[in-house]
Amino acid sequence: METRVERVVLETPRHRIIGDLHLPREGYRSRLSDFLNRGDLEFIPLVNAEISSANGGGAASRSFLAVATGHVQLAYPYEDPRQ
Repeated sequence: METRVERVVLETPRHRIIGDLHLPREGYRSRLSDFLNRGDLEFIPLVNAEISSANGGGAASRSFLAVATGHVQLAYPYEDPRQ
């Protein structure tokens, strides 16, 4: 299956996480909302992730991160503020 990479933002009560999510190029579950609404999804796998504290504290980078879906309060496509 061919995939595409979508940069997404996941917000939890404590963190704001920006990372790359691999989605199918087209068809079933090719949208972020479709991916998140999977009934069997327990973790969201992200690569090239940037983690920052929700209260503006420190930041860290990780090449891979799995975020528990139960902690995610907001999820949306990333929009580069420089563009």
